[in-house]
Amino acid sequence: MLNLRRPLVVFDLETTGVSVTHDRIVEICLLKVFPDFREEIRTYRVNPGIPIPAGATAVHGISNADVADKPSFKELSAELNIYLRDCDFGGFNSNKFDFPMLVEEFFRAGIEFDIQKCKFIDAQRIYHMKEPRTLSAAYKFYCSRELENAHSAEADTVATWEIIRAQMNKYTDLPEDIEGLHKLTGQDLLADLAGRLVFSEKGDILFNFGKHKGKLVKDILLNEPGYYNWMMEGDFPQQTKNVLTRLRLSLKSN
Repeated sequence: MLNLRRPLVVFDLETTGVSVTHDRIVEICLLKVFPDFREEIRTYRVNPGIPIPAGATAVHGISNADVADKPSFKELSAELNIYLRDCDFGGFNSNKFDFPMLVEEFFRAGIEFDIQKCKFIDAQRIYHMKEPRTLSAAYKFYCSRELENAHSAEADTVATWEIIRAQMNKYTDLPEDIEGLHKLTGQDLLADLAGRLVFSEKGDILFNFGKHKGKLVKDILLNEPGYYNWMMEGDFPQQTKNVLTRLRLSLKSN
């Protein structure tokens, strides 16, 4: 059985595409599960401020007309920031895409969403460790039902929460707390949400991509300062840039 010390927000996003830096949210569903397992669900349609490509509409069914009169993420950001404060998070493939996208939208709205104390559980990672497949297959496998209305944020969110509960019942060797599941899926090894920066066994931050992969970030910042400028100007999520900037400032203060 899953033990909750604070609220767990299971969520799903529908977006204009799959780029964290260039695309935008068009629908978000938040299923807030309290420590006593009381559930509260909120679903928002969002005007992305950019055209929704036909290919994206074909996937989630949300058109430009559907969101023309809806609030922008910036207009919702203050309310969402309060609602999500002091929560942990769960989703399906959320660690790689949904949560980085959500945090990036907060940055664009002028809010640095605090993730320092957040724990993340990704039902897809648990599923792929046990039974590698997709959300619809996972739902059928764990819940013995067909997933109807797939690619609707609300349907996918509710299904994900049911999968997490079913996983906890099926796999008795899984940790029963959010922190344990957070570590199980490797999220605690990431220094940024996009996985561009990772922690070494000693707790130092390393680059996890490109020509400096596996090298200490602090060494590169000290010996190759132009690399920092390149990343600041490059197509990297704002949260990644902020982590890098904080590390750079800490080196200057020492």
